[in-house]
Amino acid sequence: MSVSTKIEGRVARITLDNPDKRNAFDDSIIASLTKAFKSAGNDDAVRVVVLQAAGKHFSAGADLNWMRAMGKLDPQQNRDDALRLAGLMQAIDQCPKPVIARVQGAAFGGALGLICAADMAVAAENARFCLSEVKLGIVPAVISPYVVRAMGARQANRYFMTAEVIPADRALSLGIAQEVVPESELDTTVDALVDALLSAAPRAQIEARDLIARVSHGPIDQAMLDHTANLIARLRTGDEGQEGLGAFLEKRKPGWI
Repeated sequence: MSVSTKIEGRVARITLDNPDKRNAFDDSIIASLTKAFKSAGNDDAVRVVVLQAAGKHFSAGADLNWMRAMGKLDPQQNRDDALRLAGLMQAIDQCPKPVIARVQGAAFGGALGLICAADMAVAAENARFCLSEVKLGIVPAVISPYVVRAMGARQANRYFMTAEVIPADRALSLGIAQEVVPESELDTTVDALVDALLSAAPRAQIEARDLIARVSHGPIDQAMLDHTANLIARLRTGDEGQEGLGAFLEKRKPGWI
């Protein structure tokens, strides 16, 4: 099986499990990953999703044999195939649970889409990243909304066009990863993030993600002021807001812990 899901407590660990091919993905793996994220998102027992990979490398990106086969199909078939990849990226980006990407070794091409669509990423010091598409005469089109959001347009100009390999420390400064640690500390660092996420209100976390998307792409006008005021008013009077405030004042753990 090239994709596996394991539920550990309130954490779903979705694993790219094809290390012999450096976890390169094709249409079958895209479908399996999309199904896994939708399943984890709909599972009430799951609070956090970790996307990880077996073996030395996170993912070499798209499988070249699959890409060669796609190149022989007509434009409409290629468009349909690209939309399936876009659906995977959206499933990660819009998963109703926080998503952590755990990255080691190579993360090339479309793998950066998986990582940047996640809410946060922890990378090993040996991780290296590359937007290699231009070397194949194509561009990272489908993953671009997530990669550009992470690194910004000016940096994307460079790395989309040069296909330079990005070392882990540079990926940290670009915003591709939020933590870079020795590979031996990957799991403890991811687990610390999981614990932090489990301590917070689940609905509020997703509202926070939606809030960031809204305020980062619009003017600070009256519509923005109304939106933020309405949001905090709704959350203050909602079940989680009432439970959180009550737990704090009563010096007890809130019900979501």
